[in-house]
Amino acid sequence: MTDYEVLRVFCGPDGAHGNELGVVRDGAALPGETDRLALARELGFSETVFVDDAVRGAVDIYTPSVRLPFAGHPCVGAAWLLGVDRLVTAAGAVGVRHDGEFTRISARPEWAPGRTTKQYGSAAEVEALDVPPPGEWIYAWAWQDEAAGTVRARAFPGRGDGIDEDEATGAAALLLTAELRRDLTITQGRGSQIVTGLRAGGLIEVGGRVRAAG
Repeated sequence: MTDYEVLRVFCGPDGAHGNELGVVRDGAALPGETDRLALARELGFSETVFVDDAVRGAVDIYTPSVRLPFAGHPCVGAAWLLGVDRLVTAAGAVGVRHDGEFTRISARPEWAPGRTTKQYGSAAEVEALDVPPPGEWIYAWAWQDEAAGTVRARAFPGRGDGIDEDEATGAAALLLTAELRRDLTITQGRGSQIVTGLRAGGLIEVGGRVRAAG
């Protein structure tokens, strides 16, 4: 088995929860896309990131079923682990800002994989949702406090690859921020937290707390 580490990305204020991320620091140990996809499937995390150049921040991202040019929680987790000020993804260069307990990345909304955002009338409605059948990537959300910009969300990838619900999803948070055109604080899944902000040049910043798992 190739060596890997596990991080929890977008932890709550108490350091709990967060979306688990597999990180292979030595990407050269598994250079081929087929082998990387097979490991991502074996590990079973919503995403696994392979570090191809730790100094440059070059990373390669996989779900258990597809390679992604860009994804939020792998970039936030890799930026925290590597301590870099930018990442290089297949989609483009991703800005990084280390801000106290938060690690923040800046990216373009068009880099994010497609998701369908679906608004509900209350946080309780979102919390009561059943997992929908596979077929569409749905980001279900509702205002907790619209004036304060706080949101309750759940994410259903719909790929049929064993990930029925995503605990914390940076790319979807990025898309929702672009759609609503305002900074947000999102509570997702069991209690993960994502913070977002509009930035110059059409960029969206997405950030959160990261902890080593275990």
